[in-house]
Amino acid sequence: MKTEVILTHNIVGLGGESDQVKVAAGYARNYLFPQGLAIPVTQGNKRRLEALRTRRAEREAHEFNTMTELAKGLAKLVCVIKVKAGEDGKMFGAVTAGMIADELKHQFDVSLDKKKIHLEHPIKTLGEHEIDLHLQAEVKGTLKVRVESTTPAPVVEAAPADKPDARTEKRGRRPEKVEAAPVAEKPRTAKGEKAAKPAKAKVS
Repeated sequence: MKTEVILTHNIVGLGGESDQVKVAAGYARNYLFPQGLAIPVTQGNKRRLEALRTRRAEREAHEFNTMTELAKGLAKLVCVIKVKAGEDGKMFGAVTAGMIADELKHQFDVSLDKKKIHLEHPIKTLGEHEIDLHLQAEVKGTLKVRVESTTPAPVVEAAPADKPDARTEKRGRRPEKVEAAPVAEKPRTAKGEKAAKPAKAKVS
């Protein structure tokens, strides 16, 4: 059985203050009325609607300003998420909205409902991604998320330099010209003439 009530507070999924909604009679009787979240629809209570509407407008304006400032702040951040990946860069698992919300709280102390993080599909690739945020009906934003691997990158050893082939080196280099030492020339004599013998020294 349903009954109509006037909400006095904003209830996610149900409505905001001053809204008239139909709910289960037991839900209204056992929860909404005792918690002061709603009142029965009567002529006397209908007079309170204007005050409720004014309070709702003030609340929504405050939320709009708060979310607008939050959107500006989040746009400047880069949320880094570490994941396990293979040597080929393929991730094990995927990054979800819940993981992003947890890292925002851990890294920047920003509390954000994961439902406001709009992911069409979980992130399954490393690198930088731009995520859409639905902070409020009239406030949208973006957040940069960088997914990094916790697996250290493989060390690539430099290939040894090729040694020049001995034959190529021998063929390519010109042999250095070595100059022979000058040979002392023997004194020339006329044809048929014998070389003069050295004179003997006289002994006195």
